[in-house]
Amino acid sequence: MRIRGPLAAVLTSCAALAALCGCTVQQPTGTDGRPGPPVHIRLPSGPGSVTTRTAQAPTPSAPAPTPSAAAPSRVLWSLGDSGPGVRNLQARLRQVDWLFDGPTGSYDDLTARAVEGFQGRRGLPPTGQADTVTWQRLVAMTHAPGTWELYLMGGQPAGAPDPRCLTGRALCIDKTTRTLRWMVDGRTVSTMAVRFGTQYSPTREGVFHIYWKARTWVSTLYHSPMPYAMFFSGGQAVHFSYDFAARGYAGGSHGCVNVRDESAIRQLFAQVQVGDKVVVHW
Repeated sequence: MRIRGPLAAVLTSCAALAALCGCTVQQPTGTDGRPGPPVHIRLPSGPGSVTTRTAQAPTPSAPAPTPSAAAPSRVLWSLGDSGPGVRNLQARLRQVDWLFDGPTGSYDDLTARAVEGFQGRRGLPPTGQADTVTWQRLVAMTHAPGTWELYLMGGQPAGAPDPRCLTGRALCIDKTTRTLRWMVDGRTVSTMAVRFGTQYSPTREGVFHIYWKARTWVSTLYHSPMPYAMFFSGGQAVHFSYDFAARGYAGGSHGCVNVRDESAIRQLFAQVQVGDKVVVHW
């Protein structure tokens, strides 16, 4: 078909312009509306040289990656476990009223039942095992326990011994960590949790010596039993306390150093001698 008139003039002018510039243009093909092949344009880049550039078709965007499945929950603590993590778990369960004993640091039947109840109330599988999902839910509902919450029932690690305890035989009693160390020539033989007097009848601080021991004794002032009593300052003694064993740090003594572990103080009573040193310090 021959093209006449103004359109023919335009096409003639385009061809002439292309020849003048040294360019060759390959027109896209296709009659179905789809893009044709790339357009190749040869442009002069200097005397005697020709540069070819290719106009690339747009690259379709890659599909968004599919999110990976959530990591499966794993068990952190279960029946029979022990340690600081269990103590933290127990302290948080107390905050939400699912546990009323402890923290003891030992994952016992009471702890397992508390975890199971907490899980069931929140639609989690009631396994009684503290897994990562249960722990995250509990952490979101509670605050980090303070020292007094973690060691409400005793068991706090003993601090460094007072230098006055490092020689000879000494009952090294630390009011800060609420612990008693039985030491011989700088070596710790045993450690146990203790409780002290209240603000109205505080336990005296300083260096003393055991001046009298009584396997069974009843206070002449308060008429309360003081088994395994080891007196060191007036009427103040280290002794087993039924109240401390039952209520923990919810109560206090009349100035004595209470021990809640009867087995531990029975052994201590057998080893301590009259004249042994007692150091009560912060």
